Amino acid sequence: AYIKGTNGKSQGIVPFLKVANDTAVAVHQGGKRKGAVCAYLETWHMDIEEFLELRKNTGDDRRRTHDMNTANWVPDLFMKRVMENAEWTLFSPSDVADLHNKWGRDFEEAYTAYEAKAERGEIKNFKKIPALSLWRKMLSMLFETGHPWITFKDACNVRYTNQHVGVVNSSNLCTEITLHTNDNEIAVCNLGSVNLVNHLTPEGKLDMAKLKQTIRTGMRMLDNVIDINFYSVGKARNSNLKHRPVGMGIMGFQDALHKMRIPYASPEAVEFADRAMEAVAYNAYWASTDLAEERGRYSSFNGSLWSRGILPQDSLKSLAEQRGGYLEADLSETLDWAKLRERIQTVGMRNSNCLAIAPTATIANIVGVSASIEPTYQNLFVKSNLSGEFTVVNQYLVRDLKAQNLWDEVMVGDIKYFDGSLAKIDRIPAELRSLYATAFEIDPVWLIEAGARRQKWIDQAQSLNLYFHGASGKKLDETYKLAWLRGLKTTYYLRALGATHAEKSTGKGGELNAVPTGGGLGGAGGVGASGGGMGLSGANDSGISAAASTAMANLPEPEIVGKACTLRPGDPGFEECEACQ
Repeated sequence: AYIKGTNGKSQGIVPFLKVANDTAVAVHQGGKRKGAVCAYLETWHMDIEEFLELRKNTGDDRRRTHDMNTANWVPDLFMKRVMENAEWTLFSPSDVADLHNKWGRDFEEAYTAYEAKAERGEIKNFKKIPALSLWRKMLSMLFETGHPWITFKDACNVRYTNQHVGVVNSSNLCTEITLHTNDNEIAVCNLGSVNLVNHLTPEGKLDMAKLKQTIRTGMRMLDNVIDINFYSVGKARNSNLKHRPVGMGIMGFQDALHKMRIPYASPEAVEFADRAMEAVAYNAYWASTDLAEERGRYSSFNGSLWSRGILPQDSLKSLAEQRGGYLEADLSETLDWAKLRERIQTVGMRNSNCLAIAPTATIANIVGVSASIEPTYQNLFVKSNLSGEFTVVNQYLVRDLKAQNLWDEVMVGDIKYFDGSLAKIDRIPAELRSLYATAFEIDPVWLIEAGARRQKWIDQAQSLNLYFHGASGKKLDETYKLAWLRGLKTTYYLRALGATHAEKSTGKGGELNAVPTGGGLGGAGGVGASGGGMGLSGANDSGISAAASTAMANLPEPEIVGKACTLRPGDPGFEECEACQ
């Protein structure tokens, strides 16, 4: 845009992001952690193409931010244009300033009106590009650099419980917080996590009584944190005390699946994700009503979705209406939500928001369970910290191998040889190889499906990493479109295997100790939504609509090279990385 008064041309956002990047690097938390920041940019911004390249290792280093996290804040209209192979218009925010605070149909009407103005010559500074071209570049940069993450503006705002007092303009550093900010308020994370595996009975069922007690205690403690916390910024204190949002999440999801002997890549795991999160949500929301009865409602309750009897799962219907389709979501429920809905409208809520699933990398390590909702990264790896290096092995796997008399020095050597993967060790039965499949051996569709079931119940969002083995532009395209179609609010890192993970054997198929067996790794295919689907029709096996599948089938596969974030559990610096805490 032109600078008023001098008629000079603005250099855009990149130089200022470079300043923010270098400022963050200059800050350390007690010498233990580097400062961290994440910049979000809407997809219609004139600088979006250069923003996508901020983390590239090539190009002008003065226009790169090698330490800053970045994320795309994607409106539904852009995704529709991608699906329909239509054009997309980039604007300068000086010409379309109100687009920042519009979402859903209001955004669509305002955006198309600005496009009409541009066509008539009333707006001079704009650029038209194929939406597919920009989408491919987004995916290409995501695969090459791990950034910018893909997050969905309209899903966050349409389903925002406090949309009557503000607009969600971005998520946070880990993409699980979806709260509004403005000139007078800075949203705050107040997080806690339930160790899910500790709430299973010996028979492998959810211990509902124990879960209820833990969550109600946790919600009370989180509400206390809001009052006793130290606030270095007045705007943060103002926001926190006015709306009192908290984020109760879970960790140990993979451990729970191991204990129940359910492979992550299975319909049973998706169903467990649904039922477990429903139980967590039900008890968390009920606990907030108890606190409201005891301590009072949060001050901005009136006018919220809660006050109108709209619970998080109900807001999926609003999302479908705003999108005019393009949504397939499971709406099944098993608990007495009508009773809770009535209680909320009568008693109120103590907290504007109650749920958010954080990465939990540090606290899960302290407790000794799998992080957050993550699949097993490796069944055996070396962990490094200030105390030294330690070999970590999946104890559930050891238990099962011992039960079948397979745990010996040769097996340990085999697992080390294949970097903690069991896929090519034919001594191990196919059932165990499926049960203990590692993150890169699981089709990311299963992560999306489980995430979508959880998102149904969550009033904020979840830190959802995706893992890709190999470089397929078509697979990336299908996976992230599926995330949008399923109603996910955000995604987090895209992790891909580096080129250093070469084939370990020159034998046929690379097998070690090859003994012919049936089966192999299960869960290679996709899974569709079940029960109460809406919005889209004619879904194929991968969960993508027939129209979307046809559109994608006609696209040439984009060239995607490079690799994503290279930090792995056990690598030096992993524990200190702020983005994964």
